[in-house]
Amino acid sequence: MNKSELVDAVATTADVTKAAASRMVDATLQAIVATLKKGEEVTLVGFGSFYVGDRAERDGRNPLTGAALKIKAAKVPKFRAGKSLKDAVN
Repeated sequence: MNKSELVDAVATTADVTKAAASRMVDATLQAIVATLKKGEEVTLVGFGSFYVGDRAERDGRNPLTGAALKIKAAKVPKFRAGKSLKDAVN
């Protein structure tokens, strides 16, 4: 499912226009991103949690030349599925 299909599903389920559903989806995603930027966690009970994890600096190789290089440490967004989501998928 891509974003436009998600907007269609929200519009149908919530009985709103596609434009309104698009604004809702965009607002939700923006709120999640803004919260993660602050280093906070977003928990949707029964669905899961979005959080920021740390990735340590590590050694890598240039695939073209084989030269060794350092890959910088980074903060990465992560998702941990909740019990209800896990149960629904299984």
